[in-house]
Amino acid sequence: MPSFRQSKGANGEAIAARFLQERGYRVLERNYRFKKAEIDLIASLPTKDAEHEHLLIFVEVKWRRNADFAAPESAVNLAKRRRLVLAAEAFLRDRKLEHSICRFDIVALTGDGRGLQIDHIESAFDA
Repeated sequence: MPSFRQSKGANGEAIAARFLQERGYRVLERNYRFKKAEIDLIASLPTKDAEHEHLLIFVEVKWRRNADFAAPESAVNLAKRRRLVLAAEAFLRDRKLEHSICRFDIVALTGDGRGLQIDHIESAFDA
């Protein structure tokens, strides 16, 4: 049986996936794991670039009940970023997509229920 934290994480990822899909993103994969790293969502978005049909987006989802202590995105520290980059590189190698254009986004959720605030931070950090 999943823990409360795991259930909340899965719920947050579902909310983030729905949010992105409503904005034209296509969710390709959820919870991609590589060693000790996990990428919550991997999505694509059509581009206007003739050379690259889609942009790949690696999405980290963070949820806080309130932002009194710190914003959700502040939890994506340098160590977490490094793990995300390593997992993204593994994903690209595994799928033979090494020449894709990519970015790292954060979907930050704050609150609960009707008071839920969703912030999508595009290009939250560079690899």
